[in-house]
Amino acid sequence: MKKIRVIRNEDVSRVLMGVPEGHKHLRICLELKNACTLVFQEATVANILRAYTTIKTHPSFRAIELKMETLTADQLKEGYATHQLLEIPKKDEKIEKDLSEFLKQILT
Repeated sequence: MKKIRVIRNEDVSRVLMGVPEGHKHLRICLELKNACTLVFQEATVANILRAYTTIKTHPSFRAIELKMETLTADQLKEGYATHQLLEIPKKDEKIEKDLSEFLKQILT
């Protein structure tokens, strides 16, 4: 069974963000008070932030679903990773319903 948890501000003990020595890309380390640490690569954060910004600033978008896609060499832009979180075509209402049902399952 998956272990699922809602992370609140009070659950976070610290966040480290920057480019580690010997790396080229940003990393975000989210250290939780329960001793769990999540490390996000720059591409993951960039995709989440792009979706967040779209929802917060677009006059009609209310929800977005991103899904991991493995791109072929001819689909890739130079310098981009093979694995991308891409927006999938789905109505806002369906995503909101899926999110509500997901949260209802884990919070009950």
